[in-house]
Amino acid sequence: MNYFAGALVAGSVAISVVCIAPASAKQIGAFKDWSAHSEGKAKARTCWIYSEPVKDEGKYKKRGRIYMLVTHRPGEKTSNQVQFTAGYTFKKGSAVQVVIGKKKFELFTNDDTAWARSTKDDKSIVAAMRGGARMIVTGQSSRGTKTKDTYSLAGISAAHRAISKACGIK
Repeated sequence: MNYFAGALVAGSVAISVVCIAPASAKQIGAFKDWSAHSEGKAKARTCWIYSEPVKDEGKYKKRGRIYMLVTHRPGEKTSNQVQFTAGYTFKKGSAVQVVIGKKKFELFTNDDTAWARSTKDDKSIVAAMRGGARMIVTGQSSRGTKTKDTYSLAGISAAHRAISKACGIK
């Protein structure tokens, strides 16, 4: 499976894990503005960190849930997969811009979700998140509305260590 298809499938799994929260899911801990969770056992284990923006901006009347995830799925040899969910459907073919300090990244979009283009990009984004203080995510809805979401990165390093330990990622 190529990276893009894998991201779409994995993103769907991660969304369902966060939104539906199966009985087997557990919170590993809360770390300032980030929380760490795991679900499943052994090779079927999924671990993720989650946060919502501290500020969301845009001229919209209604917007769904907004959040950022970083997910490990060791059974699929996946780690540090970055996923942003906007709370609206993205403009077709648009990209999401992520700025952490002086570092800039671009995510591809599908429906209401955005992902990094490669595992290398995922790793770079997570490293920047762990070394940063805040992250700004901008996107554009299918109706043309531009949004800007600001995330606090306080606690992300501890949360990331917790999921890495829980999923056996080094």
